[in-house]
Amino acid sequence: MSSKLEEARKIINEVDAQMAELFVKRMRAAEMICEHKMEFGLPIRDQKRENAVIEQNAARIDDEVLTGYYIDYQKNLMAISRAYQYRLQSGLKVAYSGVEGAFAHIAAGRIFPQGNRVSYSDFMAAYDSVVKGESDVAVLPIENSYAGEVGQTMDLIFSGSLFINGIYELEIHQNLLGLPDTTVEDIKKVTSHPQALSQCHDYIDMRGFATEEANNTALAAKTVAEAGDKSLGAIASAETAEMYGLKIIEANINKSGENTTRFAVLSKVKAAASTLTSTVLMFTVKHEAGSLATAIGIIGQYGYNMTALRSRPMKKHSWQYYFYVEIDGATDTENGTRMLEELNKVCDQLKVAGTFAPHTEI
Repeated sequence: MSSKLEEARKIINEVDAQMAELFVKRMRAAEMICEHKMEFGLPIRDQKRENAVIEQNAARIDDEVLTGYYIDYQKNLMAISRAYQYRLQSGLKVAYSGVEGAFAHIAAGRIFPQGNRVSYSDFMAAYDSVVKGESDVAVLPIENSYAGEVGQTMDLIFSGSLFINGIYELEIHQNLLGLPDTTVEDIKKVTSHPQALSQCHDYIDMRGFATEEANNTALAAKTVAEAGDKSLGAIASAETAEMYGLKIIEANINKSGENTTRFAVLSKVKAAASTLTSTVLMFTVKHEAGSLATAIGIIGQYGYNMTALRSRPMKKHSWQYYFYVEIDGATDTENGTRMLEELNKVCDQLKVAGTFAPHTEI
């Protein structure tokens, strides 16, 4: 054996020994990151952070040919780290409202692939499960591009103690489902959640179907599967069809091709991460002329761009409202602190409801 080969193998053995120690050290750090993300209800994958790390580390390689291989090495290492974190995350309890196959169930699974999804009967029950410590996080809808805000979720966030640590966009595709041997000509009546029936009104009208409301789309699919009636169809997701052994008779029957629901991840603790660059504020203003305009002016004065502004009636006070605002930027800065101090002067109640990464599609 040549001395050059022996020398090369000696170097590789030494490097491998060092890399084994460093690998364990890195994975211990991944454990700490996973613990942090589970505590704050954050997803394992952070694509923006991964891209930044790869770019930073690749700059350390002088050899242009080796740079490409090193980037592949980094990507593989990150995939291994994610897989390990997903395994650690398997104990995470994720509350959602509805049954298996409902869009909230699908959203919770895409945000937390290895989490234990726990079904609750309604939004309040899912929310309270986190408050009581039964669940670690709750995934609840806050807005639909077709039907608008989900008032019950917004009311819970305003009056409750949980924080928004993420807002995720799930594109909704409604489909006509039926028994495996059913054709569209067999269908006489369709069942689904009222919102889904509304979204597909034009299609239903064109087909001349009768309608029947269900508590949610997944329950509608379950009803069709159990009824064994070829004349009954359901409007629901493709995932629901697979879950209940139904056939997609016609796909994407939504009135609008763009139908997206935004889901909020709610946790007991407020997250502070560099990739969470938008903030949710909720407040009431004093009963003085121009108070709302003053509040909005303060937000703009400190350089924050409002991306959403909504009002909701306060249940215990007739004709009084609270306001939900999404802004670009974090408030845990000197500038943000000054802005909040100014807002407190014109607001009866002011709450930083949480931070999130904008336009995160799942």
